[in-house]
Amino acid sequence: MQNNLSRVAGVLFKGSLVKQIMVGLVAGVALAWLSRDAALAAGLLGELFVRALKAVAPLLVLVLVIASIANHQQGQKTNIRPIIMLYLLSTLFAAMIAVIFSHLFPQTLSLAAGNTTITPPSGITEVLHGLLMSMVANPFEALMNANYIGILVWALGLGLAFRHASPGTKDFLNDASHAATWVVRCVIRCAPLGIFGLVASILASTGFGALWEYGSLLVLLIGCMLFMALIVNPLLVYQKIRRNPYPLVFTCIRESGVTAFFTRSSAANIPVNMALAKRLNLDEDTYSVSIPLGATISMAGASITITVLTLAAVHTLGINVDVPTAILLSLVATLCACGASGVAGGSLLLIPVACNMFGIPNDLAMQVVAVGFIIGVLQDSAETALNSSTDILFTAAVCQAEAERQPGAAT
Repeated sequence: MQNNLSRVAGVLFKGSLVKQIMVGLVAGVALAWLSRDAALAAGLLGELFVRALKAVAPLLVLVLVIASIANHQQGQKTNIRPIIMLYLLSTLFAAMIAVIFSHLFPQTLSLAAGNTTITPPSGITEVLHGLLMSMVANPFEALMNANYIGILVWALGLGLAFRHASPGTKDFLNDASHAATWVVRCVIRCAPLGIFGLVASILASTGFGALWEYGSLLVLLIGCMLFMALIVNPLLVYQKIRRNPYPLVFTCIRESGVTAFFTRSSAANIPVNMALAKRLNLDEDTYSVSIPLGATISMAGASITITVLTLAAVHTLGINVDVPTAILLSLVATLCACGASGVAGGSLLLIPVACNMFGIPNDLAMQVVAVGFIIGVLQDSAETALNSSTDILFTAAVCQAEAERQPGAAT
């Protein structure tokens, strides 16, 4: 009996995680179809999984970044700059793609008064102010609130300070990072159960009936995101690695994007991306910083959401958009998207900032936000999948390109 249990445990913890996640997905759909009450109850598994990821991610980021910087050797390259450039280019290109497709397939909305008490930022200045304030947040508050900008700033500062520490202290930091990574691996192995619970509860509680009214808008949003994931991002990756980018692209989508789609949280997916980076044998000094940074500024999906919904409101109101205005909207959407993680409510609350460009009153803009919440079951899932898979994709592309330039380096 004990041998049988050990064999089952071995299959669960050593088998293909992706295959297990797909089994959990199918099982979740089946449970929602067979029993709504049981599916809602299974939602507890999904909630526990997402909360566990969100709980461990801030500590993991803090410890890994401190350890990486403290043990960084003088003259060793971390390749952060080219990764940041790819993050920003991707976010800008996403806004431009959204402008083009919104022009080719203009959308209109049935705007009605919405009941909401949320307050969007008043403009770009407030968004940037929020980001700057996040950088100087109390370190304990940053950890408690998963403020990754603040966590990164403190981790960078402490890491630089610990570079002058004794070898014993640096060994302790390394041991702490390995311990945090081990805990993360344990949590990630529970992903099949978490995905099972998430899928079952979402289908049982919301269904997709309310989405049909905005089916055309959803097709445009998800179409833009697929275009970015399958066309634009591979082109950017090809510029770095100079070979077929799609094996790497599909690996990142399969092992990062799928999980992010269901957790709907870039922060919760940081441990998943960290684990994938380790499996890809990437430089830890690079990915320990670039992955949490990407969860803040690599926001191609958010850029698409802000642009498409803003232009849907513009077309509904019959406002003309010329080329200079479209370019300005792309820049504004890019800045807003990079600030989305620092604003409660994510990308949807940044829509009124972009709407203000066209003189759209705030009450109408908030009705557009309400539409975003209606389609959020799919929109937010696809947006997070694109954002998170892009983080690990560009990190892997830059690390692999750098490794190939150095004969004898690990690939």
